[in-house]
Amino acid sequence: MRSARRVALGAGGAVVLLAALDAYVVTTVLLPIARDVGIPLNRLQRATPIVTGFLLGYVAAMPLLGQLSDRYGRRPLIHACLAAFAIGSVLTALASGEVMVVAGRTVQGIAGGALLPITMALIGDLWDEHERPLALGAVGAAQELGSALGPLYGGLLALIPSTLVAGIELGGWHSIFWINVPLAALAAVAVQLTVAGRPTPTTTARATDRLAPSPGPASPAADPAVTTRTTGTPATATEGAADPAVDAGATSTPATVAEPVAAPAAAASVPADSAGAAERPRRVVGEPAPAHHPAGRVDVVGGVLLAVALALLVIGLYNPDPAKALLPQWGLPVIAAGAVVAGIFVWWEIRSPTRLLDLSGTRRGPLLATLGVSFLAGAALLVTMVFVPLIAQTLLGEEDLGAALVLARFLAALTVGALLGGLLARKLGERAVAVAGMAVAAIGYWLMSRWPLDLAGAGLVVDADLVVAGLGLGVVIAPVSSAVLRVSPATQHGVASAAVVVARMMGMLIGIAAVSAWGFYRFQSLTAHLDTPLPFGVDAETYQRRLADYTAKVQAALHTEYTEMFLVTAFICLLGAAVALLMPRTTDMDISRTG
Repeated sequence: MRSARRVALGAGGAVVLLAALDAYVVTTVLLPIARDVGIPLNRLQRATPIVTGFLLGYVAAMPLLGQLSDRYGRRPLIHACLAAFAIGSVLTALASGEVMVVAGRTVQGIAGGALLPITMALIGDLWDEHERPLALGAVGAAQELGSALGPLYGGLLALIPSTLVAGIELGGWHSIFWINVPLAALAAVAVQLTVAGRPTPTTTARATDRLAPSPGPASPAADPAVTTRTTGTPATATEGAADPAVDAGATSTPATVAEPVAAPAAAASVPADSAGAAERPRRVVGEPAPAHHPAGRVDVVGGVLLAVALALLVIGLYNPDPAKALLPQWGLPVIAAGAVVAGIFVWWEIRSPTRLLDLSGTRRGPLLATLGVSFLAGAALLVTMVFVPLIAQTLLGEEDLGAALVLARFLAALTVGALLGGLLARKLGERAVAVAGMAVAAIGYWLMSRWPLDLAGAGLVVDADLVVAGLGLGVVIAPVSSAVLRVSPATQHGVASAAVVVARMMGMLIGIAAVSAWGFYRFQSLTAHLDTPLPFGVDAETYQRRLADYTAKVQAALHTEYTEMFLVTAFICLLGAAVALLMPRTTDMDISRTG
């Protein structure tokens, strides 16, 4: 039944790819969307929520809805998320104003954010501990592929000619979201055919058996952590949990922590993280000591606190009128409230018996440093993916696809860097490669901050600088993921992988909100004294001369805005390099894994 597992993995990877594509798809069509929903070019800050709304929903929903799949089953939650994703896509495609397009994107983000942890949890159900990393890597590759292809995907679909059917716009940027409806339907059919429904009592009993302590050292084939095909009978390592109809609802959850299985008293009395894995109760992935996990618990409080904290930070950084100040009048109080709620979230997660992302068996210092690098790299990544297409459209005069192709230089280098980072990390260690990668990225963004106003005449300089920045950030991807896995126990690899994604997406959310707030404020301050020329009371020649002068000054202000934002991003990468110095050495990580 190995082929059945592969089909289930393919279906799960497809839904993750679909959600990842839409996380980045608007970066190359942001200007057309803004124009169509009534946002003028000199008020582009009002388009920021189109990006941050999706990211906010994505990050906030990811851990909580992943836990709900433990309780209600993978298939029902995936179906619900696909349906919500399609509804959000329809709302976005039909949007005629700012509020509706932001609402549609937020619904998309909530649905899309849940698909990754649910799919990773599904892998924990179907694969045993020895085979699981390869399957998790395949899902991670789907996530990264979406980030690389999203802008190009959006640029290509935006080329579909505009067509009105019954007063509804189907072409242009609208087609990006209309096409999600049949794609979500196809994904739902594939999930229905390959993924089992709610966990059955038999599955629960089998998961309970896996919590029982082993009588002594055992081979992988006799490992009680391996999913059993009948109660009390371990499956071989080659079979794993081969039958998705039997094991898709099991509770070994790599990306979440709430489990519907109560631990036997014998299991609860054994230390959770002793060095001898065969001499302790084998827990499912991501689960802390069974004594601390009430059956069927979902950390709703933690999920709400996380969502509220992120929402307050984003709202505090959003300034609809940056001409007067960097932050709105409510900015500092709301940001302070967000920081307080974030502190309450941390306090709750430390003391709660059920946690959103439980990495209690992992050394906190090295883990936080590694996740910090992922956070800062995410901030730099999204600044690039949003503002490089805007530069191409405003300073180079490119259309949607042309802007996507300019960004493609960066994305191609990012992909190559990701492969190179994995090779280098094996020889030089994760910490050294992460430090070097963030430093190279900082150099790339510093070079981008020195771009001339005449970008069209800059030749290969623009391409070369984008490649340097892309290589630097790409090199960091593999070492960060590898370091988190190495510093965490094997039973928590799935939830550790999810934590890397959450940290990067949070960096994207907070980073784009903060950097764009500064950039739009600078643009407004540079253009506040300009008066838009009007073709009244002057001859045509005078009007054209004034218009050309006004346009040149606006272009110069845009150039200053963009280059200063890249300089800020260079400092973000330098901070990332400094934080990477705190990542664990390979020897430290090996020690942490063994005890």
